[in-house]
Amino acid sequence: MLRVLPNVDAALRAGAPVVALESSVFAQGLPIPQNREAATRMLSAVERAGATPAITAVARGTPTIGLEPEELVRFLRRDGVQKVSARDIPFAVATDRDGATTVAASLALAKLAGIEVFATGGIGGVHRDAPFDESADLAELARTPMLVVCAGAKSILDLPATWERLESIGVPVIGYRTREFPGFFSAETGIALEAVADDCDEIVSAFEAHRALGRTQAMLVVQSAPAALAIARDVIDLAVREAQQECAKTRITGSKVTPFLLDAVSRLTGGTSVSVNLALLEQNAALAGTLATICSVHAKGRSA
Repeated sequence: MLRVLPNVDAALRAGAPVVALESSVFAQGLPIPQNREAATRMLSAVERAGATPAITAVARGTPTIGLEPEELVRFLRRDGVQKVSARDIPFAVATDRDGATTVAASLALAKLAGIEVFATGGIGGVHRDAPFDESADLAELARTPMLVVCAGAKSILDLPATWERLESIGVPVIGYRTREFPGFFSAETGIALEAVADDCDEIVSAFEAHRALGRTQAMLVVQSAPAALAIARDVIDLAVREAQQECAKTRITGSKVTPFLLDAVSRLTGGTSVSVNLALLEQNAALAGTLATICSVHAKGRSA
């Protein structure tokens, strides 16, 4: 049932590095035309690192690892493209829909293809003022042994609660050149990291030990947004609180909440948050490409 584009399939069969990317960030997470810029920057960053990028999605009912150019154009236009989490994949398949995959859905599909490294912007987590509302990303991270590169969890979330949940479900978190769990738009959260690496080889060695021990969870690699663009914590917190109030007034619920809040935060920060988002997406893709390349080199060395 899973379609893997020829270039991605060839890379996987050769043991070459591959990085999975989500499609929801392009179809729902960023406005037009910045979503196209994000796709271009992420794909190029992975390729510059020596790896093959693979956007995950459901394309007219077919779960896919990699999108054809015309399919990507369709997803960027958002014509009838629905947001698809892991639980939604079967229905999207049965009804021949275009589905833009979230972190959870992307991990599920990438795991089926045998991809080890995934890059995104920020993971989902526990929502503010609604501790019962928890992203499916966390559940999928708990059962998918992959390297996941991100800028922490989205700033619109309850970050301390999300951090506690990551600990509870056994997801190890390594800070890449940061000693603080980043908050997506902001580098400041007040959450100290115990595992910090300044070298990509250290991260790959930790992941190999993680896998050798039979651990089933993902390993989260976090890095802060570029310092020149990151937004101060108090500025983001104020924008998020105002966005939440707007959301409550409109009575938006379910999967539409996150896109609404991100759009509101962008407006309330004068578009600054979008610039940060673009930069951190590219940065995360580049780091993921480097990690995937090192993983590939290590694997080939063991088999030699």
